Amino acid sequence: MKPVTAGRDAMNEFAPKFAELNDDVLFGEVWAREDRLSPRDRSLITVSALMASGILDTSLLHHIERAKANGVTAVEMAEALTQLAFYAGWPKAWAALRMAKEVYGRENV
Repeated sequence: MKPVTAGRDAMNEFAPKFAELNDDVLFGEVWAREDRLSPRDRSLITVSALMASGILDTSLLHHIERAKANGVTAVEMAEALTQLAFYAGWPKAWAALRMAKEVYGRENV
């Protein structure tokens, strides 16, 4: 997996410890524990948590892109977000599904 530098890129001067924890611990150590949970499953969990929390910004978009890169298919993403609609809220699902549609393009769902 390619090292993540988003924390340092965005916050290193203002909040260097946060940047370090984001890049080295969360996206370094935690995401690297593939023997315990696959990147694909971590991606589905992360997308679900972000959508359910109402974090419908570029964070969710990034994690939908990451999910695709980690092997989550368009069908699986659409199904997961549809399931979540009943628990997290219909408007959140609309927003997340629009993002997923953008990421997955015209892939068959």
